Amino acid sequence: MPSGALFDLGWIPRRRRPATARSVLAGEAAAEAARKSSQEAPPAEETPAEPEFPVVGDTAAAAFFDLDNTVMQGAALFHFGRGLYKRHFFHKRDLARFAWQQIYFRLAGSENPEHMADVRNSALSIVQGHRVAELMSIGEEIYDEYMAERVWPGTRALAQAHLDAGQKVWLVTAAPVETATIIARRLGLTGALGTVAESVGGVYTGKLVGEPLHGPAKAEAVRALAAGEGLDLSHCAAYSDSANDIPMLSLVGHPYAINPDSRLRKHAREQGWRLRDYRTGRKAAKIGIPAAAGVGALAGGAAAAVALQRRRR
Repeated sequence: MPSGALFDLGWIPRRRRPATARSVLAGEAAAEAARKSSQEAPPAEETPAEPEFPVVGDTAAAAFFDLDNTVMQGAALFHFGRGLYKRHFFHKRDLARFAWQQIYFRLAGSENPEHMADVRNSALSIVQGHRVAELMSIGEEIYDEYMAERVWPGTRALAQAHLDAGQKVWLVTAAPVETATIIARRLGLTGALGTVAESVGGVYTGKLVGEPLHGPAKAEAVRALAAGEGLDLSHCAAYSDSANDIPMLSLVGHPYAINPDSRLRKHAREQGWRLRDYRTGRKAAKIGIPAAAGVGALAGGAAAAVALQRRRR
């Protein structure tokens, strides 16, 4: 069977050793088919690049950032309390309570509703009877003293990326709205959603308007703000460290778990959400020896209390 009847095989060199007619035909046919397929094959398609995000010029998009342990290390209320103690707003026993609340917050790595309620009541009792304008002015000083150096650079860069894309960026936190607004302004963000404390005639009453902006309340705040701002939540991004903020994260098209607690980390992986962790020594803190960590934290809190007491003298 002449192979040339099927293929133009002039390019194939002569055989140097015997082969059966069928093996010759099979081999020459395979070689010719390979040549043709390589010559006729379309150019390989390029892997599509990941879509740009944040999308520059998308006016329907915005970003929502939790505050505690997402934008800033620790709880804003604790740092605010330290500043108020320095200014003689309350006594050493109150500072010890604030220190213990901060220790619990850092060791637990998540927000417990009862614990958050305790923090809230402590803060309300301290500011009751004080003027809103006074606390705002003091809050500016406290930010410089205790909060500025605790902002996570990685999260700050994420917020800046949204700003550079022409999008609005909001803090969403259970901290008092006045404190949150100061932090947002100092970081160059658009504004803040926070817990609203009741005031009459510019003076705090020691009560809240509604409840703390926590868990589902954050999601409702984001939903309401998006409606008022004409945002498309499927274009928006949200960032948090806590499983308590899953309702808020689930609202948007681009949810991010930042420095996540164990529950949020697990949920984010199941949902395919993006994760970022800007902490150092996370495994040592979370998997290491809790007792030793507790002793260290207590020692740190005691040292802070002693230092503040010396300054007061």
